[in-house]
Amino acid sequence: MNGQQRVIIENVKPQINCGEFPVKRVVNDKVEVEADIFCDSHDVLNAEILYRCQNEKEWHLSEMEHDVNDRWSGCFKVPELGNCFFTVKGWADHFKTWHRDILKKIHAATDYASDLLAGAEIIRQTMSKYQDELLPEEAEFLKEALEDLTAENKPASERTTIILNNALFHIMVRYPLKNHATIYNKELEVTVERERANFSSWYEVFPRSLGKGTEQHGTFKDVIDFLPYVAEMGFDVLYLPPIHPIGKTKRKGRNNSTEAQKGDPGSPWAIGSADGGHKAIHPELGSLDDFRNLISEAAEHGIEIAMDVAFQCSPDHPYVKDHPEWFKHRPDGSLQYAENPPKKYEDIYPLNFESDDWENLWEELKSVFEYWIDKGVKIFRVDNPHTKSFRFWAWTIGELKKSHPETIFLAEAFTRPKVKYQLAKGGFTQSYTYFTWRNTKYDITTYCNELTKTEVRDFFRPNFWPNTPDILPEYLQVSQRVGFIQRLVLAATLSSNYGIYGPAFELMENTPTVPGKEEYLNSEKYELKDWDINHPGSLKKVITRINKIRRENKALQNTHSLKFHDINNEALLCYSKTSDDLSSIILVVVNLDPHYTHHGWIHLPVKDFDMDKHTSYQVHDLLSGAFYLWNGEHNYVEIDPGIMPVHIFKVRKRVRTEQDFDYFM
Repeated sequence: MNGQQRVIIENVKPQINCGEFPVKRVVNDKVEVEADIFCDSHDVLNAEILYRCQNEKEWHLSEMEHDVNDRWSGCFKVPELGNCFFTVKGWADHFKTWHRDILKKIHAATDYASDLLAGAEIIRQTMSKYQDELLPEEAEFLKEALEDLTAENKPASERTTIILNNALFHIMVRYPLKNHATIYNKELEVTVERERANFSSWYEVFPRSLGKGTEQHGTFKDVIDFLPYVAEMGFDVLYLPPIHPIGKTKRKGRNNSTEAQKGDPGSPWAIGSADGGHKAIHPELGSLDDFRNLISEAAEHGIEIAMDVAFQCSPDHPYVKDHPEWFKHRPDGSLQYAENPPKKYEDIYPLNFESDDWENLWEELKSVFEYWIDKGVKIFRVDNPHTKSFRFWAWTIGELKKSHPETIFLAEAFTRPKVKYQLAKGGFTQSYTYFTWRNTKYDITTYCNELTKTEVRDFFRPNFWPNTPDILPEYLQVSQRVGFIQRLVLAATLSSNYGIYGPAFELMENTPTVPGKEEYLNSEKYELKDWDINHPGSLKKVITRINKIRRENKALQNTHSLKFHDINNEALLCYSKTSDDLSSIILVVVNLDPHYTHHGWIHLPVKDFDMDKHTSYQVHDLLSGAFYLWNGEHNYVEIDPGIMPVHIFKVRKRVRTEQDFDYFM
């Protein structure tokens, strides 16, 4: 302990679990830092953020400003992939304190002769400390100031001119003395990822269903032929379910039947056969060279291939024979298959993370990622990560990020909030969410505010999916075309990361196994499908338009700026998003009722958009193309879901030129 340190620094944000986990940003993001900084007595304080990238030894500095009630704030930019570190430094600024107090004494005409000498001593220390950094003209000015303040042959009243000169204040502030400074007792960490971690549009497809009809298994070459379709709709991530060999023992049949019939392909998540395990490719899909070619061809279309990693094994997986110690055993010696009572998954064995051989298990599973990263995969969707060890994920992702900071990990964890959040804290880049089941105005606003207005925003990146191969939400079963469009727009505009399971989504597949069940009848998980992607009723054009709007409007490329606005109708949801500099403003209004027209008055706080409430502005509906001139904070909307259940407005401010010519930007 240094007894000369008087400044207290506490409640520093952002930090997760008292600094145990890093906060998350992408390259060139700002990290906004806050802290409570205070001191005994009435000294003026100063504070700054110290930050550095992982390969740097020297700290960069960014000044903090006092806000209110001893709360200070500042920010810095993270310039590169990897990890950054920051902390906060505060000190009693003796020059600012002296300058403030002597000005008061001069104004009050009290004795301040000794204060002049105290100020001179501070200047003398500054000149000594910064003698190699002061510009010649600055050094000369301080020398003259020192002479004036110490000129005892002059009365004190004649030695104050230099104090009233703003130049003295500006120079001294530029070269602060940080004597007895306090540095916060932790170096906090920031994980910096690439832009696609924060803004991405995912499309999921089963390669095996891209062949000619249901009798011919699709291949990687068929996926290559499918790429223009995905690219035309504007998706930048193509996610493939597991591409590995599928087990035959206990293979599931159609509609999850416990007995497969001849020709049933089985579930891709039942990984492993005589052809290999997690580092092998299902023979009917093609070769490793075909897969590499797919990655290359996808890149030509601006698309990345996301690979599914599911750490579970069919009874035929090589791990079962070679490493039986990695699995749970029943008392009778048989291996324990996966269960989620009353559901049974006899075609897969879960791995045992309490195995005595856990270290070798961890190393082997990490090597699965390394194998596919070496083949060109940079994005992984991880199946059911919440059924594996948290510490395993934190270690694996941390180790992989050291050599491959560009990798992205999406957690498919439909589970309890604290479990989802722990996975995100431990390193997962993005996560599936509860959006799939949030349908009412209250549910949507409450959930999204939790994701964007609490500390959750610093470590959890939501990825909104209106459907998945596992989940056909009840809402999509009953709401028809309007409901599909509504959920598409909500997913694509509430979150900057979203995805759909297609072609089931654009073809509006909505038949459940039985009413009330959120599972597809004739699920593609257990059979080949023949999708008519050229069907005239497809939502392809709507999806294409939505993705184009996302790409062209910076406001939709973040999630953190989401704000909900009052509208006097419970069936209407209104929210906005903005770019950090307010150059891009998007306002979305959604009719949550798929059957009836609704109208209402929006209360839009235009001052939040740096607009005058007495000045008119333009809103351009990017879906219909219509333009409207709005005034002030209250404006009327009406939405007929039979035409289009949403408005996506681009807000354009009125700008007046020097020639008194108005235009909107």
